[in-house]
Amino acid sequence: MSRRIVSVLAVILAVVCAAAAFVWLHAGGQKTVVQFTPDPPASSSSTAHEKGPTAAASNESATTGAAKPVLAAAPATAFTPVSGEVLEFTGSVAKVSNVASLRLVVNGRKELAGQDAWHLQAFAHTQNPLRMVFELDDQFDSYSAPGDFASVQYEMRLNEHGQKVQSVQRMTPTGREPAPAGASEARVLPGTRDPLGMMQYLRSVDWAKTPVVHGPVYDGHKLYEVRAQKIGSAEVEVPAGKFSTSTVDIKVFDDGAEMKDAHFTVYLAKDAARTPVLLEAVLPFAGARVELTKRQ
Repeated sequence: MSRRIVSVLAVILAVVCAAAAFVWLHAGGQKTVVQFTPDPPASSSSTAHEKGPTAAASNESATTGAAKPVLAAAPATAFTPVSGEVLEFTGSVAKVSNVASLRLVVNGRKELAGQDAWHLQAFAHTQNPLRMVFELDDQFDSYSAPGDFASVQYEMRLNEHGQKVQSVQRMTPTGREPAPAGASEARVLPGTRDPLGMMQYLRSVDWAKTPVVHGPVYDGHKLYEVRAQKIGSAEVEVPAGKFSTSTVDIKVFDDGAEMKDAHFTVYLAKDAARTPVLLEAVLPFAGARVELTKRQ
Protein backbone atom coordinates (compact mmCIF):
# COMPACT_ATOMS: atom_id res chain seq x y z
CA MET A 1 0.00 0.00 0.00
CA SER A 2 1.71 3.19 -1.14
CA ARG A 3 1.87 6.55 0.62
CA ARG A 4 -0.15 7.86 -2.33
CA ILE A 5 -3.20 5.95 -1.03
CA VAL A 6 -2.67 7.39 2.42
CA SER A 7 -2.47 10.86 0.94
CA VAL A 8 -5.64 10.51 -1.06
CA LEU A 9 -7.65 9.29 1.92
CA ALA A 10 -6.81 12.33 3.91
CA VAL A 11 -7.56 14.64 1.07
CA ILE A 12 -11.02 13.37 0.64
CA LEU A 13 -12.09 13.01 4.18
CA ALA A 14 -10.72 16.08 5.62
CA VAL A 15 -11.65 18.06 2.75
CA VAL A 16 -11.01 16.21 -0.26
CA CYS A 17 -8.42 18.58 -1.33
CA ALA A 18 -4.70 18.19 -1.51
CA ALA A 19 -2.86 15.04 -2.35
CA ALA A 20 -1.02 14.06 0.76
CA ALA A 21 -2.60 14.29 4.13
CA PHE A 22 -4.42 11.18 5.31
CA VAL A 23 -5.79 7.90 4.11
CA TRP A 24 -8.49 7.39 1.47
CA LEU A 25 -10.84 4.51 0.84
CA HIS A 26 -13.72 3.23 -1.29
CA ALA A 27 -16.01 0.21 -1.42
CA GLY A 28 -16.50 -1.19 -4.88
CA GLY A 29 -19.48 -3.29 -3.86
CA GLN A 30 -23.12 -2.30 -3.73
CA LYS A 31 -23.76 1.40 -4.22
CA THR A 32 -25.72 3.19 -1.54
CA VAL A 33 -26.40 6.47 -3.35
CA VAL A 34 -29.80 6.43 -5.05
CA GLN A 35 -31.97 8.85 -6.97
CA PHE A 36 -29.20 11.27 -7.85
CA THR A 37 -30.65 14.41 -9.40
CA PRO A 38 -28.23 16.68 -11.28
CA ASP A 39 -28.59 20.44 -11.00
CA PRO A 40 -29.67 22.22 -14.19
CA PRO A 41 -26.93 24.25 -15.91
CA ALA A 42 -26.58 27.61 -14.18
CA SER A 43 -26.05 30.83 -16.06
CA SER A 44 -22.96 32.82 -15.18
CA SER A 45 -25.10 35.60 -13.80
CA SER A 46 -26.83 33.35 -11.29
CA THR A 47 -23.77 31.46 -10.05
CA ALA A 48 -22.01 32.87 -7.03
CA HIS A 49 -18.29 32.27 -6.67
CA GLU A 50 -15.79 32.64 -3.89
CA LYS A 51 -12.93 34.16 -5.78
CA GLY A 52 -9.47 33.15 -4.77
CA PRO A 53 -5.91 32.99 -6.09
CA THR A 54 -5.16 30.81 -9.07
CA ALA A 55 -3.28 27.56 -8.59
CA ALA A 56 -0.29 29.05 -10.37
CA ALA A 57 -0.28 31.98 -7.97
CA SER A 58 -0.64 29.60 -5.02
CA ASN A 59 2.46 27.62 -5.93
CA GLU A 60 4.42 30.77 -6.76
CA SER A 61 3.75 31.90 -3.22
CA ALA A 62 4.71 28.52 -1.80
CA THR A 63 8.05 28.48 -3.62
CA THR A 64 9.04 32.15 -3.52
CA GLY A 65 7.39 33.27 -0.29
CA ALA A 66 5.61 36.13 -2.06
CA ALA A 67 2.07 35.88 -0.74
CA LYS A 68 -0.65 36.94 -3.17
CA PRO A 69 -3.84 38.51 -1.84
CA VAL A 70 -7.12 36.66 -2.02
CA LEU A 71 -9.33 38.46 -4.54
CA ALA A 72 -12.49 38.32 -2.46
CA ALA A 73 -13.59 37.18 0.96
CA ALA A 74 -15.54 33.97 1.44
CA PRO A 75 -19.33 34.24 1.46
CA ALA A 76 -20.67 35.11 4.90
CA THR A 77 -22.15 32.12 6.72
CA ALA A 78 -23.88 31.51 10.01
CA PHE A 79 -22.32 28.06 10.43
CA THR A 80 -20.61 27.28 13.73
CA PRO A 81 -19.16 23.83 14.50
CA VAL A 82 -20.62 22.04 17.49
CA SER A 83 -18.00 21.72 20.21
CA GLY A 84 -17.64 18.05 21.11
CA GLU A 85 -18.99 16.76 17.79
CA VAL A 86 -17.60 13.34 16.86
CA LEU A 87 -18.09 11.80 13.41
CA GLU A 88 -16.99 8.21 12.83
CA PHE A 89 -16.46 6.69 9.38
CA THR A 90 -15.59 3.35 7.83
CA GLY A 91 -13.78 3.00 4.54
CA SER A 92 -13.30 0.36 1.89
CA VAL A 93 -10.96 -0.12 -1.05
CA ALA A 94 -12.07 -1.97 -4.19
CA LYS A 95 -14.35 -4.76 -2.91
CA VAL A 96 -12.76 -5.03 0.53
CA SER A 97 -14.89 -3.33 3.19
CA ASN A 98 -13.85 -1.80 6.52
CA VAL A 99 -10.16 -1.51 5.69
CA ALA A 100 -9.81 1.72 7.66
CA SER A 101 -11.58 3.88 10.20
CA LEU A 102 -11.62 7.64 10.44
CA ARG A 103 -12.76 9.81 13.35
CA LEU A 104 -13.32 13.57 13.09
CA VAL A 105 -13.58 15.59 16.30
CA VAL A 106 -14.44 19.23 17.03
CA ASN A 107 -12.41 19.81 20.17
CA GLY A 108 -13.68 23.28 21.07
CA ARG A 109 -12.10 26.73 20.75
CA LYS A 110 -8.55 27.52 21.88
CA GLU A 111 -6.32 30.56 21.87
CA LEU A 112 -3.18 30.10 19.81
CA ALA A 113 -0.61 32.83 19.27
CA GLY A 114 -3.13 35.37 20.50
CA GLN A 115 -5.72 34.19 17.98
CA ASP A 116 -9.06 32.50 18.57
CA ALA A 117 -9.16 29.17 16.74
CA TRP A 118 -11.20 26.01 16.45
CA HIS A 119 -9.25 22.89 17.45
CA LEU A 120 -10.18 20.22 14.90
CA GLN A 121 -8.83 16.67 15.04
CA ALA A 122 -8.79 13.57 12.85
CA PHE A 123 -7.66 10.04 13.71
CA ALA A 124 -7.07 7.46 10.98
CA HIS A 125 -6.38 3.74 11.50
CA THR A 126 -6.11 0.86 9.08
CA GLN A 127 -8.11 -2.28 9.90
CA ASN A 128 -7.61 -5.91 8.94
CA PRO A 129 -7.01 -7.18 6.32
CA LEU A 130 -5.25 -4.01 5.15
CA ARG A 131 -3.55 -3.56 8.52
CA MET A 132 -1.65 -6.83 8.07
CA VAL A 133 0.24 -5.30 5.15
CA PHE A 134 0.05 -1.59 5.99
CA GLU A 135 -0.24 -0.58 9.63
CA LEU A 136 -1.25 3.06 9.97
CA ASP A 137 -2.21 5.12 13.02
CA ASP A 138 -2.24 8.83 12.21
CA GLN A 139 -3.43 11.91 14.08
CA PHE A 140 -4.04 15.34 12.57
CA ASP A 141 -4.69 18.56 14.51
CA SER A 142 -5.90 21.76 12.91
CA TYR A 143 -6.25 25.17 14.54
CA SER A 144 -8.54 27.09 12.20
CA ALA A 145 -9.90 30.62 12.49
CA PRO A 146 -13.64 31.03 13.19
CA GLY A 147 -15.66 32.15 10.19
CA ASP A 148 -13.51 31.31 7.18
CA PHE A 149 -11.56 28.42 8.80
CA ALA A 150 -8.22 29.74 7.57
CA SER A 151 -5.43 27.65 9.05
CA VAL A 152 -3.45 29.04 11.98
CA GLN A 153 -1.50 25.86 12.73
CA TYR A 154 -1.51 22.34 11.27
CA GLU A 155 -0.04 19.31 13.03
CA MET A 156 0.60 15.77 11.78
CA ARG A 157 1.61 12.85 13.97
CA LEU A 158 2.11 9.93 11.63
CA ASN A 159 2.78 6.32 12.57
CA GLU A 160 2.88 4.39 9.32
CA HIS A 161 4.37 0.93 8.96
CA GLY A 162 6.52 1.44 12.04
CA GLN A 163 7.86 4.82 10.94
CA LYS A 164 6.91 7.81 13.09
CA VAL A 165 6.93 11.40 11.88
CA GLN A 166 5.78 14.50 13.72
CA SER A 167 5.23 17.88 12.08
CA VAL A 168 3.94 21.11 13.64
CA GLN A 169 3.59 24.01 11.18
CA ARG A 170 2.56 27.58 11.99
CA MET A 171 0.91 29.28 9.02
CA THR A 172 2.06 32.76 8.03
CA PRO A 173 0.97 34.76 4.97
CA THR A 174 3.52 37.50 5.68
CA GLY A 175 6.57 35.76 7.15
CA ARG A 176 6.45 38.16 10.09
CA GLU A 177 4.88 35.71 12.56
CA PRO A 178 7.77 33.63 13.94
CA ALA A 179 7.03 30.00 14.69
CA PRO A 180 7.26 28.95 18.34
CA ALA A 181 9.75 26.41 19.66
CA GLY A 182 9.00 22.95 18.30
CA ALA A 183 7.19 24.27 15.22
CA SER A 184 8.25 25.31 11.75
CA GLU A 185 7.01 28.22 9.66
CA ALA A 186 4.84 27.53 6.60
CA ARG A 187 4.54 30.49 4.21
CA VAL A 188 1.07 30.38 2.65
CA LEU A 189 -1.41 32.61 0.86
CA PRO A 190 -3.89 34.65 2.90
CA GLY A 191 -6.97 32.56 3.60
CA THR A 192 -5.21 29.21 3.11
CA ARG A 193 -6.96 26.29 4.78
CA ASP A 194 -5.62 22.91 5.83
CA PRO A 195 -7.63 19.74 4.98
CA LEU A 196 -9.55 19.71 8.28
CA GLY A 197 -10.38 23.39 8.09
CA MET A 198 -11.43 22.92 4.47
CA MET A 199 -13.94 20.25 5.44
CA GLN A 200 -15.52 22.57 8.01
CA TYR A 201 -15.55 25.36 5.45
CA LEU A 202 -17.40 23.16 2.93
CA ARG A 203 -19.98 22.53 5.64
CA SER A 204 -20.36 26.27 6.16
CA VAL A 205 -21.29 27.00 2.55
CA ASP A 206 -24.96 27.54 1.71
CA TRP A 207 -24.89 25.47 -1.47
CA ALA A 208 -28.32 26.70 -2.55
CA LYS A 209 -26.92 30.22 -2.80
CA THR A 210 -23.24 29.60 -3.52
CA PRO A 211 -22.84 26.59 -5.83
CA VAL A 212 -19.10 27.12 -6.48
CA VAL A 213 -16.20 27.98 -4.13
CA HIS A 214 -12.45 27.71 -4.46
CA GLY A 215 -9.29 28.65 -2.63
CA PRO A 216 -5.80 27.54 -1.51
CA VAL A 217 -5.29 24.45 0.65
CA TYR A 218 -2.03 23.40 2.32
CA ASP A 219 -1.76 19.69 3.12
CA GLY A 220 1.36 19.91 5.27
CA HIS A 221 3.70 19.50 2.32
CA LYS A 222 2.47 21.57 -0.60
CA LEU A 223 0.03 24.30 -1.55
CA TYR A 224 -2.83 23.38 -3.89
CA GLU A 225 -5.94 25.07 -5.17
CA VAL A 226 -9.24 23.31 -4.55
CA ARG A 227 -12.48 23.95 -6.43
CA ALA A 228 -15.78 22.64 -5.05
CA GLN A 229 -19.05 22.76 -7.00
CA LYS A 230 -22.52 21.53 -6.16
CA ILE A 231 -23.59 19.31 -9.04
CA GLY A 232 -26.89 17.97 -7.75
CA SER A 233 -28.68 16.18 -4.93
CA ALA A 234 -28.88 12.55 -3.85
CA GLU A 235 -30.69 10.29 -1.41
CA VAL A 236 -27.94 8.43 0.45
CA GLU A 237 -28.09 5.43 2.77
CA VAL A 238 -25.03 4.71 4.93
CA PRO A 239 -24.60 2.79 8.22
CA ALA A 240 -25.56 5.96 10.15
CA GLY A 241 -28.92 6.20 8.36
CA LYS A 242 -30.68 7.71 5.34
CA PHE A 243 -29.95 11.29 4.30
CA SER A 244 -31.01 13.81 1.69
CA THR A 245 -27.75 15.35 0.54
CA SER A 246 -26.12 17.99 -1.60
CA THR A 247 -23.63 16.39 -3.99
CA VAL A 248 -20.40 18.38 -4.21
CA ASP A 249 -17.75 17.69 -6.84
CA ILE A 250 -14.16 18.45 -5.76
CA LYS A 251 -11.27 19.18 -8.09
CA VAL A 252 -7.65 19.74 -7.10
CA PHE A 253 -5.23 21.90 -9.09
CA ASP A 254 -1.46 21.63 -8.90
CA ASP A 255 0.51 24.51 -10.42
CA GLY A 256 -2.58 25.59 -12.38
CA ALA A 257 -3.30 22.15 -13.87
CA GLU A 258 -6.14 19.91 -12.70
CA MET A 259 -4.99 16.63 -11.20
CA LYS A 260 -6.48 14.11 -13.61
CA ASP A 261 -5.47 10.97 -11.71
CA ALA A 262 -8.05 11.41 -8.95
CA HIS A 263 -11.64 12.59 -8.66
CA PHE A 264 -13.53 13.29 -5.44
CA THR A 265 -17.18 13.66 -4.44
CA VAL A 266 -18.58 14.55 -1.03
CA TYR A 267 -22.22 14.21 0.02
CA LEU A 268 -23.32 16.75 2.65
CA ALA A 269 -26.59 16.23 4.53
CA LYS A 270 -29.25 18.88 3.96
CA ASP A 271 -29.49 19.66 7.65
CA ALA A 272 -28.29 22.55 9.79
CA ALA A 273 -24.94 20.82 10.40
CA ARG A 274 -24.43 19.85 6.73
CA THR A 275 -22.88 16.63 8.01
CA PRO A 276 -20.53 14.83 5.58
CA VAL A 277 -22.14 11.39 5.25
CA LEU A 278 -20.37 9.89 2.24
CA LEU A 279 -17.09 10.54 0.47
CA GLU A 280 -15.99 8.90 -2.75
CA ALA A 281 -12.74 8.85 -4.69
CA VAL A 282 -12.09 7.47 -8.15
CA LEU A 283 -8.36 6.77 -8.41
CA PRO A 284 -6.10 5.12 -11.01
CA PHE A 285 -5.52 2.05 -8.83
CA ALA A 286 -8.98 1.64 -7.28
CA GLY A 287 -12.12 3.34 -6.13
CA ALA A 288 -12.51 4.44 -2.51
CA ARG A 289 -15.57 4.99 -0.35
CA VAL A 290 -15.89 6.42 3.16
CA GLU A 291 -19.26 6.14 4.93
CA LEU A 292 -20.55 7.73 8.12
CA THR A 293 -21.22 5.10 10.79
CA LYS A 294 -21.98 7.26 13.84
CA ARG A 295 -22.34 10.91 14.79
CA GLN A 296 -22.40 12.35 18.31
